[in-house]
Amino acid sequence: MHDREGRLLLIRRGREPNRGRWSLPGGRVEPGETDEQALVRELAEETALVVNAGPLCGQVRIGRYDIYDYWCTIRTGYVQSGDDAIAVAWVNYANFVTLAAQHELTPSLAETLRRWHALPR
Repeated sequence: MHDREGRLLLIRRGREPNRGRWSLPGGRVEPGETDEQALVRELAEETALVVNAGPLCGQVRIGRYDIYDYWCTIRTGYVQSGDDAIAVAWVNYANFVTLAAQHELTPSLAETLRRWHALPR
């Protein structure tokens, strides 16, 4: 998710896998949930934002998991970390490049976002 300035919303993971690294907010789809319902729930749990789910941004397989990421828009709320996220931040391109150079992003995040044309500005 990007804000009006083109910054990307990232969370710092509080649990494994990749504890302490920056990634996109999200999580697993619970039994009986649609992708849209899971996206709305996970964003609220991890960032305190209420969002509308949009179209699919991209899909990637990581280990045994198929990850689907969607574009979304903020309905309401103020960003604050919660649940699995120990920090949350709007990151511009320069900050994103710094995090990548310092190996603070989850593996393959930068390459995946580049492929999806979803890097921050």
